[in-house]
Amino acid sequence: TEESNVAVNKLNDIPEALQEIKNHLGDRAAENVTERIKMKAKKKEKQGKDVDRAGHEEKSENNEELAAKEEETALETGNQLIPKPLAHIPLQRLMEIEMELVYTDEEDIFFEFADPMVSTSTQSACHDSQQADALSTPQGSSVPPIGKRLQKTLQEGSACYRQNDYMAAAEKFSTALQLCSKGAVIDDLFESSPEDISGITSFIDSKLVICYLKLRKPDDALNHSHRSIILNPAYFRNHLRQAAVFRYLERYSEAARSAMIADYIYWLTGGTEQHISKLIKLYWQAMIEEAITTAVSFSVMYTPFVKEVKADKIKEIKEMFAEKHPDYAEHIYTDLRGPHVLPQTSEWPFLQPQKYLLTLGFRSKRIGKILERCLSKKMPIFSDRKAPFCPVTEEETKNFWDNTGNKIVPVMDFIRSTKLTDDIFACSSGVEKLHYASLLGRLQKVKEQSQVINQAMAELATIPYLQDISQQDVNKLRLLMADAMDTLEGRSESGRVWNKIQKV
Repeated sequence: TEESNVAVNKLNDIPEALQEIKNHLGDRAAENVTERIKMKAKKKEKQGKDVDRAGHEEKSENNEELAAKEEETALETGNQLIPKPLAHIPLQRLMEIEMELVYTDEEDIFFEFADPMVSTSTQSACHDSQQADALSTPQGSSVPPIGKRLQKTLQEGSACYRQNDYMAAAEKFSTALQLCSKGAVIDDLFESSPEDISGITSFIDSKLVICYLKLRKPDDALNHSHRSIILNPAYFRNHLRQAAVFRYLERYSEAARSAMIADYIYWLTGGTEQHISKLIKLYWQAMIEEAITTAVSFSVMYTPFVKEVKADKIKEIKEMFAEKHPDYAEHIYTDLRGPHVLPQTSEWPFLQPQKYLLTLGFRSKRIGKILERCLSKKMPIFSDRKAPFCPVTEEETKNFWDNTGNKIVPVMDFIRSTKLTDDIFACSSGVEKLHYASLLGRLQKVKEQSQVINQAMAELATIPYLQDISQQDVNKLRLLMADAMDTLEGRSESGRVWNKIQKV
């Protein structure tokens, strides 16, 4: 078909857990998340090189655009750094990565309470009880005393999971969440902290994620993946499991972003095994490739980033893009809002990775101009409202979504897939999702709205671990998460912080 040919050419060129969060963390939910201190990664000597790739398949243009690491960073006329070609990553390899890193059966919950700088990466997909015991009680760690009834339910759920009875396992873990909502998390509440309780609940949510993925119910897994991150954003597997859910739903750009964050969090919290990081980067790379392949309205090109990008350089980049992608030259835009990073060059614990500019080209001039207009603002928001707080009819909202919104969202998601942080406004990714959720609410898409709000909260909860943020941004983050929680609980959306931010 025409669409498949285009893709080839481009390559060649759940409500019950909601209340549980509130019950355990109370009104301090947002505050507890944002007050967690961003942990600094230890400096280590570089070990090993990038993943060896054997059996190179037919190279593609976009694989070439996913650049390999280069020592030079300047963009020079006539001496453009050409990214090295990469092998396509087959589905079987992705499934192997998921079996090793996503579907790991952590038999003992306590390893999640290890000191943040102690690596938990030594777990394998199958390990015996002795290994689990070793991981569960690292030297100097403080293990909260889990309630006996809850512990028994978790053990029963894990037993069902190991017997491949995923439905029974999901039922047991759902029961465990209900016990948590009734306050049966820890025997002695006076000896526990909100972080202990949220960590245990996050663990249960993550177990439900892998059960529902095994049952081929990604929609049921989605909110659990978000909530596991909201409650424990400093655990890399939570982000990687979210990526696996997105992959199953064919939301590849969002899967790529989750994998990118998983790799960064892995190193930030003391991960030491190059093997783990390489697998995550392969997953991230594969999701970017899938996102590029399946996109039909736009194409992309990455070029090395220089500190100062002058107008003549932007012109050269656009000319190069038009030559490579003539079918997507109706409108060409280079994103200058902070640099992008690629999986092949992101050795987080060491030197700063090679940074890139992202150039996008569109089949539709109108969509390209709308996107550029959105991204030229301090807060990249697309909206059906002609002005903040301006009322619109349901019909106008539907027309906006059908003609514009559903074409802009995939592009914004792709832009985020290689941008770890935002240099202009730290909370922009969360605010962007919250505006999207508001639009879904006006379209009466209640289930989708709930999922997007949970996703936004997961984004916001992770921000302090990705970049240093000012006290002003911390205050905004708290308010955004509190308002998002209110929206999930059915309170009116009038006066929401994200609307006020748009007005400013």
